[in-house]
Amino acid sequence: MRTLLVLALLAGLTLIGLTKPASAQNIPNVRGLTPFTAETNFMSLAGWLRWQYFVDNSTWISRTEATNLVKSQTGATAAAATTPTK
Repeated sequence: MRTLLVLALLAGLTLIGLTKPASAQNIPNVRGLTPFTAETNFMSLAGWLRWQYFVDNSTWISRTEATNLVKSQTGATAAAATTPTK
């Protein structure tokens, strides 16, 4: 009985130790960046934002979410966030 209690306590402490504290998910800022240049790795702003979000948070966001975030950060239209400049 005592062995079972010790094993259960160790299992519980192990599970607690394996969990990471929740961290705020950082959204990369695209203000001031120019799409399709070296600073954005030759990607659109939405593509760069998706990639940088993945690097920071280890999870992908959709293209739609990225485009909406670019629009909200820059006040631009969706086309400006995804089309190359001339």
